[in-house]
Amino acid sequence: MKKINFGLLLVYLFVGIFAIITVFPFIYMILGGLMSFQETTTIPPTFFPHHLQWGNYGKVFAEAPFAKYFLNTLITASVTTIVSLFNSILGAFALTNLRFKGKAVVKVIMLSLLMVPGEAIIFTNYNTIARMGLLNTYIGLVLPFLTSIFYMYYLMTYFGAISPTIYKAAMIDGASDWEYVWRILVPMSKGGLFTVGLLSFISGWNSFLWPLLVTNEDSMRLLNNGLSAFASDAGSETELQLAAATLTVLPILVIYFIFRKQIIRGVVRNDLKA
Repeated sequence: MKKINFGLLLVYLFVGIFAIITVFPFIYMILGGLMSFQETTTIPPTFFPHHLQWGNYGKVFAEAPFAKYFLNTLITASVTTIVSLFNSILGAFALTNLRFKGKAVVKVIMLSLLMVPGEAIIFTNYNTIARMGLLNTYIGLVLPFLTSIFYMYYLMTYFGAISPTIYKAAMIDGASDWEYVWRILVPMSKGGLFTVGLLSFISGWNSFLWPLLVTNEDSMRLLNNGLSAFASDAGSETELQLAAATLTVLPILVIYFIFRKQIIRGVVRNDLKA
């Protein structure tokens, strides 16, 4: 019994240590956003502000079009989430329920595409967007992310767990494939759809490299790219960068804490089905 308790104590100790290591950067980011410039640049570093500098958040909006960055990020994240979720539902349904020639070949091709890292094709995508004249546009920002093979395969595990007899019964009753998808399949897979939508939104919100390539105007920048507005040849306004980073991360943290149970439930359920 003592050995078991000692083992559990070690587990809790390691979990606690790694939790502190994981959470510390976020805590320092929040505290740093309330410090003065001198406090954020002193060596050894200051971990707690002597006086809370709430004015840093006002300066963030005064020195850069941060409200515009928020709007751009919200628009692009929402559009990519809605369209990619729509396409993923239809693609997963087709690969799960429909029968057509070459279906196995399509699956193999899609799986092979999953093995290609996004960085390997990002410049090809950039050249395509540039030749189409879509630089510094919302379409250019969202176009490469309107379809996700990963989300399709994720939803296939949900759709595949639904008995095919339900689909056959719906066809016998005269329902079309479109009606079956939206009246039966979607309501029965709400957990998976919710998880996919949430993960897609978070991915769009945190997007950095692609917006950096296809935008060069402040009016089209996203939040993560907008942090560079507080850096110049004379140096970085570190306190404003930390305050801006806090504003960038805060919506995602709020969303996560509100819907964390749904995220965990969706991931665990998907793992059990797989």
